[in-house]
Amino acid sequence: MAGLNPIHKFLGSGFLTGYLPGPTGTYGSVVALLIYLIPGVENIYILLPLILVSSIYGIWVCGRFEQLYGKDPKEATIDEFVGMWITLVMVPKEPVFLIVAFLIWRFLDIVKPYPARNFENFSGGLGVMADDIMSGVYSLVIVHTGMALYKYWTGVV
Repeated sequence: MAGLNPIHKFLGSGFLTGYLPGPTGTYGSVVALLIYLIPGVENIYILLPLILVSSIYGIWVCGRFEQLYGKDPKEATIDEFVGMWITLVMVPKEPVFLIVAFLIWRFLDIVKPYPARNFENFSGGLGVMADDIMSGVYSLVIVHTGMALYKYWTGVV
């Protein structure tokens, strides 16, 4: 099988973060957070289509990465982008909220609470993407619950 087109390699690896030594999931999540900081990306009409398109594309490209590198390859980090972006839906661009969202996302992405871990068993790119999508949804719920409690207790958000 031929290698990946350079554009697919670049996008599927989260702007090549998947090829860096060390915790590639964390690197990909940081880049996704930096993209979120671009003015306008937080707009729900930008972010939700970005998540949807990246998820669909990610299923395909992660399937290709698996063919090249094996099951759930560290080189594929587009799944981290999607999970991080799901976590950030409607999160204010305030440092404290962004840091907390990032830390919750990374924790849940690593731990993969039930049933997210089971989603890794799906075949191909779907298995690579689905566990991160589910962990992103968990993170989103926790972050928004935390923001609501913070607002309730302090009257500030």
